[in-house]
Amino acid sequence: MSKKPNILFFFTDDQRFDTIRALGNTDVQTPVLDRLVAEGTTFTHAHIPGGTSGAICMPSRAMLHTGRTLFHLDGAGQGIPNDHVMLGEHLQANGYRTWGTGKWHNGPASFARSFSDGAEIFFGGMDDHWNVPAFNYDPTGKYDSVLLQCPTPNQSNALKIRRGDHVTAGKHSSELFAEGAIDWLEKYDTDNPFFMYISFMAPHDPRTMPQKYLDMYDPEDTPLPENFMGGHPFDNGDLKVRDEVLEDFPRDPYKVRQHIAEYYAMITHLDAQMGRVLDTISACGMADNTIVVFAGDNGLAVGQHGLFGKQNMYEHSVRVPLIFSGPGVPAGQKRSAYVYLHDIFPTLCDLIGTNTPDSVEGTSLVSALNNGNEQVRDTLFSAYREWQRMVKDNRFKLIEYAVNGRRTTQLFDLENDPMELHNLADDKAHASKVADLRETLFQWRDDWDDAKSEWGKTFWEAF
Repeated sequence: MSKKPNILFFFTDDQRFDTIRALGNTDVQTPVLDRLVAEGTTFTHAHIPGGTSGAICMPSRAMLHTGRTLFHLDGAGQGIPNDHVMLGEHLQANGYRTWGTGKWHNGPASFARSFSDGAEIFFGGMDDHWNVPAFNYDPTGKYDSVLLQCPTPNQSNALKIRRGDHVTAGKHSSELFAEGAIDWLEKYDTDNPFFMYISFMAPHDPRTMPQKYLDMYDPEDTPLPENFMGGHPFDNGDLKVRDEVLEDFPRDPYKVRQHIAEYYAMITHLDAQMGRVLDTISACGMADNTIVVFAGDNGLAVGQHGLFGKQNMYEHSVRVPLIFSGPGVPAGQKRSAYVYLHDIFPTLCDLIGTNTPDSVEGTSLVSALNNGNEQVRDTLFSAYREWQRMVKDNRFKLIEYAVNGRRTTQLFDLENDPMELHNLADDKAHASKVADLRETLFQWRDDWDDAKSEWGKTFWEAF
């Protein structure tokens, strides 16, 4: 019996779907991701189902690792119940050595269940990229050490406690995680297949990177997005969340260009670190038997629609990059099927020939990988806390808001208005489309038990 393929999974933080040069964005340099696009299959319409926390990444990662839908998690994904089988846990049960590094936002217990080894493990949402509080792998699964950070002179007398057992001062997080992976790969000497999960903190702010990458992007030459606005046109429920106060309202065009330049610089630096890992895979003779997955946990506005964060239902925030390459994956293909991140779990199960656990709710994408006409879903749904709900078909998107008892509706023709600038909700010619999509929204609500959730109970009272 031939050895099952290895799995190398790159997961990034806050990387939008349109930040890969080979997929059309000529303002950013991503040679390694461009190579993955050429060697594999890209899902150009991969989405997240939204989030039930301002930290969208937490439920997003819980859905990724359990294959479950948004309102079938335990809370917002702070922890993972034992009856929600996790990807790494399932792969271990099927003979894989599992190794993890980087950001883990779903609690130490779920990390311990998922990985039999690891290094440079960061528990949390964000931190200083040059001084990451990290853990070495703990076979007991406790991860209970804390680090004390000295007060900042003239600002605070308080000691800051950070979870971790060490800090590698002056080493950027993207390099730290990549080098941990490289070290493990170069020493790997067993016959078992491996699952390597590299969860980068980049390009999440604070957006810092080696100077040479920042020098590649001049804010003066960085174009503003077509849908740049000084502020969002109405209260979407969470305009004071941390992401949205990174800059003042109204948004300043030059400062937005600076943020975009720094965002792209972080992505290019991140891209180079992924290249180092892939080069090691090749040097160790593993490339022909390794499935590579690249994905992001959510998108980011960075000035679009007057927003900076991902706590919204626009394309820039709910769409994410998703690429598969390696054994069983067609090369140089793009698929427009409507897919979710929680489809990755059952897809990997099919690609390596194992069963999919009963607790998984995602849909395998293997058929779509091999058939460009496979659409997977006719419509997609997403939700943000108790304030926003979205549904879209193959052309139109409906967003419903319920904030302080006040409802607002948006309808966008994505075919003719991909930047979501022209709200058609009050156009009588589109009244039937609004009604049809509302019915679809109600169906998704019922199928996903949204109205039974603590967030949905509040939102749906407005209807």
